[in-house]
Amino acid sequence: MKVNTIRLQITRIVKAACISVLPFGGSFVTAQAQNLFAPVAQVNDSVVTAFELQQRMQMMTLLGGGASQDAALDALIDDRLKSEIARRANIVPSEDAIAAGIAEFATRGDLETEQFLGLLSQNGVSQETFRDFIISGLAWRDYARARFASRVSVSEADIDRALRDNGPSGGLLVSMSEIFLPARNDRERAESERLAKQIAANPTIAAFAAAARQYSVAPSREVSGRMTPAPLGNLPGPLRVAATTLKPGGISEPLFTGNAVGIFQLRGLSEIDAPTPNASSIEYAAYYIDGGRSEAALAAAAKIRARVDTCDDLYGIAKNQPAEVLDIDTLAANDIPTDVAKELAQLDPGESSVALTRSNGQTLVFLMLCNRAFEKTADADRDAVRANLQSAAIGSMAESLLAELRADATILRK
Repeated sequence: MKVNTIRLQITRIVKAACISVLPFGGSFVTAQAQNLFAPVAQVNDSVVTAFELQQRMQMMTLLGGGASQDAALDALIDDRLKSEIARRANIVPSEDAIAAGIAEFATRGDLETEQFLGLLSQNGVSQETFRDFIISGLAWRDYARARFASRVSVSEADIDRALRDNGPSGGLLVSMSEIFLPARNDRERAESERLAKQIAANPTIAAFAAAARQYSVAPSREVSGRMTPAPLGNLPGPLRVAATTLKPGGISEPLFTGNAVGIFQLRGLSEIDAPTPNASSIEYAAYYIDGGRSEAALAAAAKIRARVDTCDDLYGIAKNQPAEVLDIDTLAANDIPTDVAKELAQLDPGESSVALTRSNGQTLVFLMLCNRAFEKTADADRDAVRANLQSAAIGSMAESLLAELRADATILRK
């Protein structure tokens, strides 16, 4: 039986970019209790205080099942950068928009706004903390739309390709290759961005495969970066956009996933007999193993794989361990981090992957697909499909911009 916690009631409402990681040793609260308003980071001309970091960790733990100090601080730094550039463009969410944003989050958890805010307060998260979180997200969304919408062109042919899974010819099976380059700090990120541009400048399948073998830090480097072919509807939004807009051999814009920069090449499309509508929600489990990709951690993952058939079996594996070691969530497909969604796209229910790590490679993620629900798209609205493709493309551009902002910013961690 699943643990009956507040997280299981409202976990659907938080953007899953905050995928939980195993917390580091020691207590942040103990270390900072004497001065909660001391700065823990400087981001250009603004600071992040110990109180804000404590609150963000508490919020992420409540809504997402646990968070490390580094993950919470990274999120706050990103919020500062997003808010700063939105302010420069005179983009400030209205009070009505803020109220609507909070209400939307509450609704996703089947709660009234006051109930939701009350639950946050009861668990140590102030309303101001959540309000700041909403304001940052709304300002960034509006800024990204204003800056990038004119650059996104979705043709009728793009929509047709996205909807081919509804036609008599069945669905599309997508064959792609991947390269992940390290981006654990600003220097690595800048170097990897330059290398990604060099690789994209020679868009042949052979050259991409050679680059994957030479440079990629993903386990797929052993097979020249080739991903397992997946139905179009299983892919996360950015990869679905790439699959429906690139020509074979084409290479996507860089995607930024935590500690890495990813680029993807479309190798080809083939028809399959059964339609493959887009996944609407996905239930998946993430079990965290100390040791990263060490022999011991991989061996532990292999033993777990041999013992479990379903996600619920992982509760037995995690018994008597800290709650943060296991997350089982059901999230909207578009709310799942790209690197996680990419792995899940290649799995059937009950299958698992150990391709991902967290905590700068120190934690191995045993990722398991529990269930995948699909949209009913037989009567798909072409305008809605166009909007989804545009939104995914804008989101990809916004992630690239955020990476540039990080690289150019003066960020000092105390």
